[in-house]
Amino acid sequence: MKVGIVQQKNTADQEANISKLIENIRKCAQDGANLIVLQELHNSLYFCQTEDTNQFDLAETIPGKSTEIFGRIAKELQIVLVLSLFEKRAAGLYHNTAVVLEKDGSIAGKYRKMHIPDDPAYYEKFYFTPGDLGFEPINTSVGRLGVLVCWDQWYPEAARLMALSGADVLIYPTAIGWESSDTEEEKFRQLDAWRTVQRGHAIANGVPVITVNRVGHEPDPSQQTNGIQFWGNSFIVGPQGEFLCELPDSEEAVKIIHIDSSRTEQVRRWWPFLRDRRIDAFDGLTKRYLLD
Repeated sequence: MKVGIVQQKNTADQEANISKLIENIRKCAQDGANLIVLQELHNSLYFCQTEDTNQFDLAETIPGKSTEIFGRIAKELQIVLVLSLFEKRAAGLYHNTAVVLEKDGSIAGKYRKMHIPDDPAYYEKFYFTPGDLGFEPINTSVGRLGVLVCWDQWYPEAARLMALSGADVLIYPTAIGWESSDTEEEKFRQLDAWRTVQRGHAIANGVPVITVNRVGHEPDPSQQTNGIQFWGNSFIVGPQGEFLCELPDSEEAVKIIHIDSSRTEQVRRWWPFLRDRRIDAFDGLTKRYLLD
């Protein structure tokens, strides 16, 4: 599996964003990538900084315009492509949905974001209904892809269920950054925690993790905050949490990394965590809290 990741700054001009994405996809394919992963909600600005019903105009059906545009590119370049779209399922019913396109341009599968945040500047519960497709890897010509989305990356249960369902790799399209009033110390803690928890998913499940984040500053339309400085730092780690690549914190970038599936096999032989799980003692994980 030769993976290309695209870390990009976005503007309010969707057509320009898409054109730049296609240009970067082509760069990755020219360098031999057969799997390319894009960031969360890559066609537009991150519109969830405010609660605005007009933003529902950005949503689209699946299949729809984006799957057609990017499907043609996937077919032309013979690549598997991971998209992140604002899905309109029906009037008043919307999802944050990752779509995987196969090399022939067809839709191999999709995943609807399960964990939906509701924090200042991240008002996603206003826009997105929690996913209902479960934690099911998507079969492709390059392997079984355990695709999750952003806020899912903080939940070890999601990563574990994908791994138990045979995912060869975990993939997280992401949109996360700093609010400018945070101290430098707090910014470092947040970024370090974000990287650490996902490296933990790789280690605990013995699979590589691919995380592709936005980069650049996006202003708050309401002017109630100073907007979000997306922190970039997209990365790929191997099955022992070892960094295979890290992208910069403030610049657009693309990167190609080879992932060796035989290493996953070997690491799981050394560290057979799936073998030693006490599945007879995990009932409490299905409870909200055990001290009620």
